[in-house]
Amino acid sequence: MPPAPDRPQDATVAGGPPTAFAPPTRFGPGATGGTGTRSGPSAGVVVDTGAARLAQDWERDGRPPGDLRDYLPDTDAIRRTALVELISVDLAYRWLRAREPKRIADYCLEFPELLAGTIPPELVYEEYRVRRLGGEDVHPDEYTAEFPQQAERFAWLLEHDPRTTASVGPSDLPTGADLQVGARLDDFDLVAELGHGAFARVFLAWQASMRRWVALKLSRNVGSEPQTLAQLDHQYIVRVYDQRVLEDRQLRALFMEYVPGGTLLDVVRLVREVPPERRTGQLLLDAIDRELARKGTPVPGESSVRAEVAALSWPETVAWIGFRLAEALEYARQQGILHRDIKPANVLLTAEGIPKLADFNVSSVDVVAVPGASGAVAGSLAYMSPEQLAAVVDPGGASIDTRSDIYALGVMLWELLTGTRPFPDARAGESPAELLDERRRGVDPETAAQLPPNCPAALRRVLLTSLAPDPDQRWSNGRKLARQFALCLYPHARDLVDPPPDSMRTTLGRWPLPVLLAAIGVPDLIATTYNYYYNREMIIRALSPAAQQHLEQVHLVIGASAFPVGAVAIVFWCRLALTVPRGIREGRTFPADVLARARLATLNIGHRAVVVSFVLWLVAGIVYPVALQAVAGAIPPHAYLHLLASLVVCGAVAVSYPYFLLTFYALRCLYPILLSHGELGSADSRDLRALRAVSTRYLGVAASVPLVGIAGLSFVGPGPGSEVAFTVRVLCLGGVAGFLGVYQLFRRIESDIRALRRVIGIRG
Repeated sequence: MPPAPDRPQDATVAGGPPTAFAPPTRFGPGATGGTGTRSGPSAGVVVDTGAARLAQDWERDGRPPGDLRDYLPDTDAIRRTALVELISVDLAYRWLRAREPKRIADYCLEFPELLAGTIPPELVYEEYRVRRLGGEDVHPDEYTAEFPQQAERFAWLLEHDPRTTASVGPSDLPTGADLQVGARLDDFDLVAELGHGAFARVFLAWQASMRRWVALKLSRNVGSEPQTLAQLDHQYIVRVYDQRVLEDRQLRALFMEYVPGGTLLDVVRLVREVPPERRTGQLLLDAIDRELARKGTPVPGESSVRAEVAALSWPETVAWIGFRLAEALEYARQQGILHRDIKPANVLLTAEGIPKLADFNVSSVDVVAVPGASGAVAGSLAYMSPEQLAAVVDPGGASIDTRSDIYALGVMLWELLTGTRPFPDARAGESPAELLDERRRGVDPETAAQLPPNCPAALRRVLLTSLAPDPDQRWSNGRKLARQFALCLYPHARDLVDPPPDSMRTTLGRWPLPVLLAAIGVPDLIATTYNYYYNREMIIRALSPAAQQHLEQVHLVIGASAFPVGAVAIVFWCRLALTVPRGIREGRTFPADVLARARLATLNIGHRAVVVSFVLWLVAGIVYPVALQAVAGAIPPHAYLHLLASLVVCGAVAVSYPYFLLTFYALRCLYPILLSHGELGSADSRDLRALRAVSTRYLGVAASVPLVGIAGLSFVGPGPGSEVAFTVRVLCLGGVAGFLGVYQLFRRIESDIRALRRVIGIRG
């Protein structure tokens, strides 16, 4: 139901959009938002909770309505949810307009059905909020004591609701003479206040017993945050040392690692001041140095980490930070913990520039179900994934996992790279349902086109994949995302996986089948030609004219049969390497197992092709002597020796040269496509290591070609076989030249494998 015309929205009365944090009424796609406003074009059952009608009557009459029951829907299944929504609206008008207040307890007496389940913490928080806006001197402690089941979620709402935090006064924070700078609290000397929120204060403190600097967070003794965070011991996560509970004051003192370099929010602010062409890794250090100077902390002297950062471009700096935060998310995931509130203010920086995740909105499971208005939905709206927003809009069946953290990380890194977020900031009165519709559309192409010109294609791809509206299209865990960021940091690997769209490699990658057949067919044709001329001079010329004619026919039949049979066998065995990259270019998606098998087939395309070729030459080596014996009858033994020698040479040519041509082509033109659209694992690193070992063996086969030719020259010698000697000399020279070419390919293949393994081989 749309709001009545010519009257203020509920946001006007309550000081902000009720749907921003309050439990919305939404039963299926396209249902109403917090006040019954239609949210999105999707079809579904629109539930009239009565909230809009109640607000309209309040506006029209200016006095309390007769009975809230008149506004409730009749369906029992949605009655309680609608009642909560009505109470939220009624609370705001009673406290802020009519000055005829009611408390939640009064509503419970009037509507016993409220007590049929746990009172939603958002309703508890809404009462506190409107009382504060109405001038009541009310303290959060009263609510955490009265509603212990809702205390943790209440504390989170108080900390993060932008409608309230701006008006929260010092009375909401832990206070007292012993909580001021210069005082001593338990084992801690309070040296400087680092910051404060609505529910906590953070001090730089000296812990006397351990003789170390710590960040001391003082808050009300609510929730189980310390026990969960204490499980996290990682170089890119702020370490929580321990806690002290001050029972007499109901305070918790959480002491943790002191990180002096400010937050990524300071860096984002500086990014907005500096033109894109002047942004480099030094910008990160400048933001840190500003913060260090403000705190009176000396800037570190010579540092290898700072030197590394200063030498990076700005996109590489963003990837450098992203790699470390992705590693932190993976570690937390392995401990069964989600962050759920990744944003620049929650990433602290050391004096050297190393990022550390802080302020986990902890949840101790990898997948968080959201069964109604519980405390499971947390985060900052600007960085929330679509599924997190969906959990706010429709709490009934939503769930989130580590891919939601990856999405928020993508939003934050985009903002760090460009100074703006990939989605418009929430406008006044905009509900989570409207934000959800925007997020589900993905990043606008015009927005994506505004990335800095020096942003590598690899980083652009990684960020857009992280921001995919569908969780299944994102990286499934932090380790796989970290590999992608590592790829962005190594130019060789980065250029392999994401070549320029107009490069020769990109063009050749569109024609895998012709390249495959040519790489196999041309060396085989050369080998067949050599075999024919060699055997004609050394064996066939000594036979009768009739026998010569029959053997010519045998040659023709073997060649005409082998080439098409070999082509069909090779294409079938290498089909995944040919079809999957092409399908990806056409926009098709493939399951992870298909992509994994395609990566393996692509790495082995050279090996598979030459195995087929070798088998055919082996068959020819059996068929041809049999045919020779059948046609010519008794032939001298040395003829078989010549035949064997020629087949060995031809087999070596047909195996070694195509292998290196195809492997080089696969690594440069096909395999990168699969890397950019799949998730990399340790199996890929093993496959690359195995490829290098196989390539070394094939290099030995290529080296044998000129050696066999030299041996053949010695065996043939001068005289009547001078034409044969010429052919063998050509073989020797061609073999040497071919080996030099193959060796260059081997070196490049080895370099490519080393670059890719440096990324793919990241532990995990």
